[in-house]
Amino acid sequence: MLATRAILKTAAQSPSVRTAMFKNVATTPIGVRHFNASRVAKEQSPEAESELLRQQRKVRPVSPHLSIYQPQLTWYMSSLHRLTGVALGGAFYLGALAYLAAPAAGLTVDTASMISATAAAPVAAKVLAKTTLAFPFVYHSLNGVRHLVWDATKYVNIKGVYQTGYVVLGGTLVGSLYLASL
Repeated sequence: MLATRAILKTAAQSPSVRTAMFKNVATTPIGVRHFNASRVAKEQSPEAESELLRQQRKVRPVSPHLSIYQPQLTWYMSSLHRLTGVALGGAFYLGALAYLAAPAAGLTVDTASMISATAAAPVAAKVLAKTTLAFPFVYHSLNGVRHLVWDATKYVNIKGVYQTGYVVLGGTLVGSLYLASL
């Protein structure tokens, strides 16, 4: 180690020694690689080169993307939060547009007509419809509260993330069934 330091110190202090030691390095920049194409490669047509590239792509490994990761509760809950948000927003806008466009189509959309249509439906259809509407609303609301708790820097460790996730899932089940039973 001391010998290496002595050599480097001598090279750094003496320009003639530095030039002699690093003669080849001075002419070729560090990090530059040279590619000398063979005569066969130079004579190939562009079509042959593109066919060669197509053949290479067939055996090139594919990036594993998400398939190498173990699915986690956080993935599913994040995706479901986004989906329920889009579904609730879309349902709101479609409902509002239907309410506005109904008179132009000759339909009556008011509270009395909705109540009479719902009363005529079988009980199983009512429960299914109410559960279908309640689940995204309850889940998105509870998961939104979970995010607000995180914004307050509470339960942001792994254990807390999973605990709050299970609380949201349980609350969603209970809340959806409660709203569907009304």
